[in-house]
Amino acid sequence: MKLIILLIAILIGFGATVKKSADDQKKISSKIETQAYESYPNLLPEVEITTTRS
Repeated sequence: MKLIILLIAILIGFGATVKKSADDQKKISSKIETQAYESYPNLLPEVEITTTRS
């Protein structure tokens, strides 16, 4: 019985570690992507309003 509880605890610990690593990997990849775009100029389109004022 103790062995089963120990195995379950190890599996839960391993699952938590894998989940934490996946979350960290997502944060790192989004940070790298953001840093790659810092060297680009503003990529938003420019909009000019060409109506007459009333």
